[in-house]
Amino acid sequence: MYGKKLDSNDPNHHSSNTHTKTSREPPPNHEFSYRWFRGPTVEPCAYEGCPRRTSFSPHDWSKHALGGSGCSLQCVSAQSSLYKATFCNSDCFVKAWKTQYTIQSSGSNSDGSGNHGIPQARSSTPLRKRTGSYCDDDRSVGSQSTSGNDGNYIPATPGDSNSNNSSTTTMNNPYSAQLSNEDTEWIEISRDQLYIPHTDDIGRKLKVEASAYSVDTGELLMHRVVKTDLVLSRTPEPEKRNLVTAKPAGGGGARFRIVTYNILAEIYATQQQYPYADLWALSWDFRFQNIIREVVDVGPDIVCLQEVQADHYESHLYNAMHEAGFEGVYKQKTRQAMGMTGKVDGCALFWRRTKFHLVESYSIEFNELAQRQVTQGMGLNPRSEEGASILNKLSKDNVAQLVVLETAQPSMSRGNREPNQVCIANTHLYSNKDCPDVKLWQTLHLLQELETFIMARGPANLPLMICGDFNSTPDSAVYDLLSRQLVHPGHPDVNTGDENGPSVLPDIMSITHSHMLGSVYNTVLGEEPKFTNYTMQFKGVLDYMWYSTRNLRPLSAAPIPDESVLTRHGDALPSTQYSSDHLMQISDMQIVSGGSR
Repeated sequence: MYGKKLDSNDPNHHSSNTHTKTSREPPPNHEFSYRWFRGPTVEPCAYEGCPRRTSFSPHDWSKHALGGSGCSLQCVSAQSSLYKATFCNSDCFVKAWKTQYTIQSSGSNSDGSGNHGIPQARSSTPLRKRTGSYCDDDRSVGSQSTSGNDGNYIPATPGDSNSNNSSTTTMNNPYSAQLSNEDTEWIEISRDQLYIPHTDDIGRKLKVEASAYSVDTGELLMHRVVKTDLVLSRTPEPEKRNLVTAKPAGGGGARFRIVTYNILAEIYATQQQYPYADLWALSWDFRFQNIIREVVDVGPDIVCLQEVQADHYESHLYNAMHEAGFEGVYKQKTRQAMGMTGKVDGCALFWRRTKFHLVESYSIEFNELAQRQVTQGMGLNPRSEEGASILNKLSKDNVAQLVVLETAQPSMSRGNREPNQVCIANTHLYSNKDCPDVKLWQTLHLLQELETFIMARGPANLPLMICGDFNSTPDSAVYDLLSRQLVHPGHPDVNTGDENGPSVLPDIMSITHSHMLGSVYNTVLGEEPKFTNYTMQFKGVLDYMWYSTRNLRPLSAAPIPDESVLTRHGDALPSTQYSSDHLMQISDMQIVSGGSR
């Protein structure tokens, strides 16, 4: 998206707060013990018309559904019929208040055993009390989400509740052997370090007790108790996106379905950037389940993804796609990681193993192309003032992927063998809206690299598709170059002025290429979508699927959902339904020969 901001927290900044839990002495040799408990059934809201009394869908528990507030309220008026009733938000409280009535007190007793006239609570939440004497934490946590085998979601416990990687021990825990009266309805369900919620947990809270014991003496060194918020069910499936079919044409060869999708890397999914989204709905564990389901459910043969975080490709995405029948390659941006290893995004490209096999795979680094232009194309010393200034402007760490795929079952008819290879490029261009010349430079050099690559493979033109997030709207010079093979000399993107830094573009007559490209969505639907990126800050088209018109034919495309659908469960994207700020584009393509379109 435009102007995506990185988290402003400085990892090297140290708080001036003198209070710390860090011990000066190294911890003794120890083992951890864990106990997981499932809480009692809780009535989340006393208002009988509240959907959250019966539904634990993430849609009904988002800030959007709660009217922007996740704060529960309790009636404290002892003379009200709603005394001690708990409500999930202010709206439900206001609606219930219209039905309340006043109860006159007939006695002075105010204790629970002998009060006369003071109504009993219709719904109440137990007071939270510290049940232990050593470092208990009875707070409710809900800043992250983890997913279970049954597709349930639950706010995850913070790292300090099980921060040691030592193996779980089965030793008895005398500290928590006796539960307090408050905890008599909590049922122990596991003693493993990791617990994955199940269907039985939906609508209940979970609690974990973590204890550390000295290996040498068995002494209890630490005890901590953490409760979660209510376990939510799996997000309901989104509405199916129907394909619009293009005007039929005869002939042609192999067909395939291709998608492109910017999935929003975790390093950018912050509440500073998306304040309208719930923090738990921004967490990668929650969003990954929605994204992988959305991608796999459309049955693609080729998948182009952008903003794929390096560590998530290794830990989540590759394994999930491989299990779904895909093979893939990954290329991360050339900048340094944000803090921990793997905290950098890049592009991932997958293909269905039963449909294609890989012939060639390459990656393009725009920083390297900038270095080559400064030294070879312009003859400048990269350490000179002019050379360094140009390099600084062009070196934005963006990358592109290039693969050649061959159909797994090519036509073998003699003398009339159908073309069975296709070249797929996947890229993510620079996002800064104030640097259109940099994006145009990246597009020009990407097209030149592809031109050289395809021409080197002989006169038989290789079918080409270029997919990705181009961070450029249909009125940009980038769009003109891709669709018209040139840019008008008066276009504002090529006349940015001296205040935008050194000029990096060649003469306007040199900004051209030999590819004959068409936009899939414009060809099939007659126009580009209204938007492919939908946030509070920006709504517009940034993502495209381009194809070589000589030897590829778009058969269909899936229209982008209407705004009414996108805002059903959130003010903008991401939301509990759509887990990226971008929308996936889907198309069926066909390889053709003889120059037919």
